[in-house]
Amino acid sequence: QVQLVESGGGSVQAGGSLTLSCLAPGRTFRGNAMGWFRQAPGKDREFVAGISGSGGSTSYADSVQGRFTISRDNAKTLVDLQMNSLKPEDTAVYYCARNRYYDFSIQQDDYDYWGRGTQVTVSS
Repeated sequence: QVQLVESGGGSVQAGGSLTLSCLAPGRTFRGNAMGWFRQAPGKDREFVAGISGSGGSTSYADSVQGRFTISRDNAKTLVDLQMNSLKPEDTAVYYCARNRYYDFSIQQDDYDYWGRGTQVTVSS
């Protein structure tokens, strides 16, 4: 069983920043695209950002484009999500997930391993 472990969540005021990190086992990390998703109370889980296996390609949800940055360090098997200019509507549990394939996608069915999530709360 692959375990992905998220960290870095917390509470911040609107306009603030947080960086989430996801640590993944090495042999199941390299070559796979990775993604971040989030689920707000009473809402479905949604795609936030994705990065290809090499880190050369990224994609973002429209709601976070220009504010969030996803990156990966394959040597350290880490995937980070830098979140700037946070808004109250960014409040959610954030999940890291591993894609079955090299290229990222927004389809949750393409992701086979998930972390337990980390809470992000943004107050106005």
